[in-house]
Amino acid sequence: MAEPILTFDSLLEPIGSQLAAQYELVSADDPKAQERLSEFRVAMTNGGLGMESEWIEKLPNLELIAVNGVGTDRIDLDLCVSRSIHVATTLGILTDDVADMAVGLVIASMRAFGQGQAFVRSGDWAQGKKMGLARALKGKKLGVVGLGAIGRAIGERAEAFKFDIGFWNRSEKSVAGWSAFDTPAALAQWADVLVVAVAATAETQGMIDKEVLDGLGPNGFVVNIARGSVIDEAALLDALEAKSIAGAGLDVFLNEPNIDARFLALDNVFLIPHQGSATVETRTGMAQTVKDNIDAFYSGTVPPTSITASRFS
Repeated sequence: MAEPILTFDSLLEPIGSQLAAQYELVSADDPKAQERLSEFRVAMTNGGLGMESEWIEKLPNLELIAVNGVGTDRIDLDLCVSRSIHVATTLGILTDDVADMAVGLVIASMRAFGQGQAFVRSGDWAQGKKMGLARALKGKKLGVVGLGAIGRAIGERAEAFKFDIGFWNRSEKSVAGWSAFDTPAALAQWADVLVVAVAATAETQGMIDKEVLDGLGPNGFVVNIARGSVIDEAALLDALEAKSIAGAGLDVFLNEPNIDARFLALDNVFLIPHQGSATVETRTGMAQTVKDNIDAFYSGTVPPTSITASRFS
């Protein structure tokens, strides 16, 4: 009899079908799932959805949460550790694509791609109107907030565009040729463009606030590929509307996909619908990693990308 898995998410094909052929996939939305709570040792979700503590607490035999993504801000890791529940993510699989997206948003924001496309589509160019000038990348200062694998990959890519690189990280790190700063506010005062790549936690919620944005100043740009919660979104909208910063490039938002309508009226922000890892290659790799973690668990070994196993007593 196939092992049942409680599912909050599905996997990219053909891996989703391979998983379904091997295990019994039971949707959390299925009312019958409530009658089988003690049967589930594994749950599968994604980084955006996470897994509510209420679900974790009512699954007495849960041993693995397989996450299709790297975000764990919506999973109570301390609760999972206290119960020796593995939380296994797709860490490392999406680094390159997300870093590429970040640099793309830096270029799109500073070179005014959004304004340029609107200018052409509106017919203004054909009517002989002139579009304003954008900003050059070469010689500017790029600050990375959060120097994990993705943050470092962003900085390495930005070097190719002849940016000077600075960073802030929660723990002390050093990179030859890069400048370290004690606070995000100090980094923002130095930077021309601030790229937010820090993990979303209770400590980082609203970290990019009015003080940080004021530090960037009217010629500064901010790019966010982390989570919407890391930026004080009201302060960001105020800054964009008042043009107290030059612009922004955003792949993540609060309350997505129902983002604040104030964004839609602005021409100095480039908006992407949370697509940082959304390539065929990366999503396939992520799906395979989720299946590999589940297979490893049922074979009696530690899921390869468990981020909680090292904390079990």
